[in-house]
Amino acid sequence: MKILTSQRFADLSLLFVALIWGSTFVIVQNAIAFLQPLIFNGIRFFLAALFLFLWLLLFKPSQLKQINIHCLKAGIILGICLFIGYAFQTIGLVYTTSSKAGFITGLSVVLVPLFMYLFMKQALLINHIIGVIIATIGLYLLTISNVFSFNIGDFFVFICAIGFALQIILTGKYSKQYPTLLLTIMQLLTVSILGFIGSFLFENPKGNFKVNILFHKEVIIALLITAILATAVAFIIQTSLQKYTNSTRVALIIATEPVFAAMTAYLFNNEQLTASATIGCMLILLGMVFSELPRKTLLAAFKRGSFIEK
Repeated sequence: MKILTSQRFADLSLLFVALIWGSTFVIVQNAIAFLQPLIFNGIRFFLAALFLFLWLLLFKPSQLKQINIHCLKAGIILGICLFIGYAFQTIGLVYTTSSKAGFITGLSVVLVPLFMYLFMKQALLINHIIGVIIATIGLYLLTISNVFSFNIGDFFVFICAIGFALQIILTGKYSKQYPTLLLTIMQLLTVSILGFIGSFLFENPKGNFKVNILFHKEVIIALLITAILATAVAFIIQTSLQKYTNSTRVALIIATEPVFAAMTAYLFNNEQLTASATIGCMLILLGMVFSELPRKTLLAAFKRGSFIEK
């Protein structure tokens, strides 16, 4: 009973994390109307890294002794991938809707097994192939439902999905070698530094640091929610509770993120998808689910002629 309760609590907590991540698309989109994307990410990830560093000092100070050049290198590599993900996602939100961005970002779940096959020669299972096909059809319906539907923002967000997929793959590799919290702080700091550098090179940092912009209500709310809730707290919840459930359940729960993105976009920004785009979103979500279903479960379901467990 205690194990069942722990699993239920873990699943509900991870669902809360997916809700936070999905909701931030609208919040970030409102904030970058005032603060430019790269400097926003620079400040956001610096605050998140600072929060987790204080957490490390209070609860895991022994991890500081494990810092070495190899751990630092791993953190930087992960940070570069994470920067690609968040930078292109935030820039994409300037040009596309938060609901579309949520579903395109979710394609990272499908891209992971595909990249594992291409770069690491890991076999593609039937569920991966089905998931990729379904999600690709869904992406077509979502972004190219008419001549004017596909825009540069959708392309940027797709690059973001590639960045997140690579980060997930490399995290699986490096997290087994180095302390998770220490590794995360290093990659968050890398994202922050790259964000500040990118802003200095491509944006107008002087305009970004005007007091009336930094202390604008939408900017403060977005920075606090994304830095503390969507990055630091969400990470702590995921790493501390994931051991009470299994990876398949986690992946399926996190796959609800774009659904929450579409819901919040409709509720707060009144974004409405066309019929074909809605079908595309559903297919992308279905592709994510297929991609993460265990092979035995999928084959058994085909034999029964149903995907409902008895």
